[in-house]
Amino acid sequence: MIKKYSFYFLLCFGLQLNAQDLAQSQLHTKVRNAIIELKSFVALPNDAQFKDDIDDNLFWLRKAFERRGFNTAQLPSENLDLFFAATPFVEDQPTLLFYMHLDGQSVEPSKWDQADPYQMVIKKPMDQQFQPTTMEDLDAQDQLPMDWRLFGRSTSDDKGPIVMFLQAIDLIRENQRSIPFNIKVILDGEEEKGSKPLQGVVVQNKELLEADYLIIADGPAHRSGQPTIVYGCRGITTLSLTTYGPILPQHSGHYGNYAPNPALDLSQLLAGMKDREGRVLIDGYYQGISIDEETEAVLREVPDDDQQIQQQLQIGRTDLVGAFYQASLQYPSLNIRGLQSGWVGSNARTIVPNTATAEIDLRLVPESDGDRLKDLVKNYIKNQGYTIIEEEPTQEQRLQNNRLIKIGERGVTDAFRTDLNHPFGLHIKSMLESEFEQDVVRIRIMGGTVPIAAFINTLDIPAFILPMVNHDNNQHSPNENLKIGQLAYGISTYYRLLTEPFAE
Repeated sequence: MIKKYSFYFLLCFGLQLNAQDLAQSQLHTKVRNAIIELKSFVALPNDAQFKDDIDDNLFWLRKAFERRGFNTAQLPSENLDLFFAATPFVEDQPTLLFYMHLDGQSVEPSKWDQADPYQMVIKKPMDQQFQPTTMEDLDAQDQLPMDWRLFGRSTSDDKGPIVMFLQAIDLIRENQRSIPFNIKVILDGEEEKGSKPLQGVVVQNKELLEADYLIIADGPAHRSGQPTIVYGCRGITTLSLTTYGPILPQHSGHYGNYAPNPALDLSQLLAGMKDREGRVLIDGYYQGISIDEETEAVLREVPDDDQQIQQQLQIGRTDLVGAFYQASLQYPSLNIRGLQSGWVGSNARTIVPNTATAEIDLRLVPESDGDRLKDLVKNYIKNQGYTIIEEEPTQEQRLQNNRLIKIGERGVTDAFRTDLNHPFGLHIKSMLESEFEQDVVRIRIMGGTVPIAAFINTLDIPAFILPMVNHDNNQHSPNENLKIGQLAYGISTYYRLLTEPFAE
């Protein structure tokens, strides 16, 4: 078994291991192998807008999993195939189903500090920055440099955890350890697009995906660096709002006091949705949500430092939906994620714009229904005197309506939350405490969204999120990265999870 050291020690000095199970050299070799394997995986562009890219990733995955003794299949959907792998089934063993995703966010190479975001670069910290280095330099170190990082699209979200899993399987096989579970893995190719086909795939393949417990390896661990379990995640749905002024942008001198300005209309409409403290003012938006003393105590156990978070974000105040960070995540949000009208900066023009558009996302909690919240928002808009349309307005509609707004919307990805006292969750918590001799951070519900409610609703199984990557990984942004120390953490966590029996 791994000797017990603090995770901070592990990151700074490397993992110290007992010869009874894992030798230090074994894990170090696996981390090095993971870097090489991750580099080849990251080299495959994985933007789900391009089917050929996803097909290339599916081919890579099939080879990687079959080499480890898994049976594999591609599960057709209404759009792109999903990847499935499983170990040979053994009766009377519980089944673990792992969910991860193989697609990544789109890239803008000009915004990255490397020529090609799909060519992974090793960097080491130097003078509060990161400087490129080489595999040869890494090999020359006496111990694994746990604070060095791997930069590239999907290194952390979510190809890194997939490679950690594969390397843990290699380590289990090399040590001839038995796995007291049946293992199933499903990898999503459209997670970053909302996983619209996922529900249908799960329903169609219900028997194939049947399992006792669902493990999601996605998202960042807590900023403290402590082992983390997340018991739920918020859902999401979106609205696109477009208001209309003149048919074309007009000279602001000629028509500035005459033609209605859609940017002003939209700004006033949005401003009425929330108060100055960030709370949604639409009646019924927070209906059914309460935080009792026991729940608040659990939320306060999370070692957040609100002042540190504000310092990192460089904000002088916070919205007061909840009394503190974790409390705020227990409520649905209404977020303006983008605004567009006319031109700004050096391109600014003296015009009355013809349209204004706002993109809104609504993060959901289990107590809130996404369709209901969207209806509340739309009813609020109607009550402000707007006529709602779904397509671009006709000339007749423009002339007959004082206020027009086009609303587009996306489907709902539901939230989920597992009981913090679920036996398998307690098993994972105990395993992590034993492995790293640290308190485990238990997060009741995380702010982001993982589209796995389809599994929970269809398969009727509890779900747990085991984040494997560093909190400051820049996921979805330029310069996405993964700490080498997190590779060691992930491989060790998978190894222990897959080899430690569970008796409910």
